[in-house]
Amino acid sequence: MGLASAAGIAVAMRLWKRIKQVALTDVAVLVKGVDHEMLEDVERVLIEADFGPATFSLVENLEQQIRRGGLKTEDAFRGWLVDEIAGMFGAGEAGELHFAADGPTVVLILGVNGVGKTTQAAKLAHRLLRSGKSVLLAAADTFRPGATEQLAIWADRLGLPVVRGTRGGDPAAVAYDAVEAATARGIDVAIIDTAGRLHTESGLMKELQKIVRVVGRRCDGAPHESFLVLDGTVGQNAMQQGKSFAAAVPISGLIVTKLDGTARGGAVVCLQREIGVPVRFLGVGERLEDLDPFEPRRFAERLLGD
Repeated sequence: MGLASAAGIAVAMRLWKRIKQVALTDVAVLVKGVDHEMLEDVERVLIEADFGPATFSLVENLEQQIRRGGLKTEDAFRGWLVDEIAGMFGAGEAGELHFAADGPTVVLILGVNGVGKTTQAAKLAHRLLRSGKSVLLAAADTFRPGATEQLAIWADRLGLPVVRGTRGGDPAAVAYDAVEAATARGIDVAIIDTAGRLHTESGLMKELQKIVRVVGRRCDGAPHESFLVLDGTVGQNAMQQGKSFAAAVPISGLIVTKLDGTARGGAVVCLQREIGVPVRFLGVGERLEDLDPFEPRRFAERLLGD
């Protein structure tokens, strides 16, 4: 097990221990009936773990379960929590991509600066390479030389072709060239790393809309995936980012990052519920391997731990 995964599980164990401390100091409390002080304490722990509005439905359902006498043991309580949290996500898609029926599959990576877009693009490319797919990377953030160079370094490390534009050039032209190159070379997947200025800037959203239009004209059905990368530690700001991007361009999935060293894993629940887009991957560390397909029940088990 990698250090990042071990750290994440250790944090998750602390979350379950906190819930036990406020709810199960005496397991008999579950048998005796509803304890409103205990419910308030559970609510506080979940809010601190960034469950957001989902907290209140969880606590309400917990109260109903206790009233019905459905939770009489610690194991029953934990099992119920796993089921509840996993159920908030639906069936999930376990990170599988939707590949184009013909020609290259075009994947857009979206998000504001600083959330790890470029790193997640490299991780996704690494994952696809391991599954036998050929991949091309494209640096469509033409306004930040650093972002272009970072993607080029990742491409070199992975042995992948990379398409770049001129500084300050048209990002949509880079995206178009990337699809052209992938088509000409018979490459399976073109991953396009886009710009990420502040989500409140209308110019960025128009730029992204143009990219979507251009790749759609060049390749039927493109973009086949549009992944929005969000920092799982920034709470309400991530919600606003997600809503702004989703209002501007079609989003097929979320990649939630920076969950390797935080006790705020409830943000994943909150993000999916508030934005209305499925979580597809979790970024759990800095290594290329640290991109986990999102599986609701596995996530709930890890979040609670112990």
